[in-house]
Amino acid sequence: MPKVHHTKKLTAVYDRLYAHYGPQHWWPGDTDVEIITGAILTQNTSWGNVAKAIANLKAVTALELEPLLAIPEERLAELIRSSGYYRQKAARLRGFFLWLGSLNSGDWRAWLKKTPMNEARAALLAVHGIGPETADSILLYGADRKTFVIDKYTLRFGARYGLYAEKTKYEEARTYFMDHLPSSAKLYNEYHALIVRLGATACKSKPLCAACPLNQTCRAGKKAV
Repeated sequence: MPKVHHTKKLTAVYDRLYAHYGPQHWWPGDTDVEIITGAILTQNTSWGNVAKAIANLKAVTALELEPLLAIPEERLAELIRSSGYYRQKAARLRGFFLWLGSLNSGDWRAWLKKTPMNEARAALLAVHGIGPETADSILLYGADRKTFVIDKYTLRFGARYGLYAEKTKYEEARTYFMDHLPSSAKLYNEYHALIVRLGATACKSKPLCAACPLNQTCRAGKKAV
């Protein structure tokens, strides 16, 4: 199908989701360091568990690189216990922030914001424990860069809605959204957040199609409703 068809389809989905759910104000974080921390901690767990861990960190220190790095790793692990795999994640957090702080003579914020996208993304992916979803979350939500975040909700919804085939992989889905949407960090941010909301409330593993704002245009929803 022509590119314009996919663009119109994605735009219609966005408009319907936005009208139904409203703005999501995502990612919930006061600073870029808090957002990065959340992006790493949310691996393999729910946001509720991450929120508890971040609250624990905020209770003992400012969420900035130097104060976080000053916390002994064992203590850091205890503070983030609710996020699961807490010892592993403590090591990942510490390792990532040590790496981040070494960039660009310490001006890591400028590095994240100004390094060419493909170069910055490749560098993030080369850091131990940082996968595509985490890297893109850091770039989009932490540095306001133009990259689309893909997660289990996006893959599930896209396949059910007919945007791409079932078992489509991360990079293929990311390319689909970025090829067929205007290049805008603000749009990518809100669109992904709306899909997460959809996945958490209606497009679940066992879909609640009757409650889905897209059920009249979704091929799966038409069969179910």
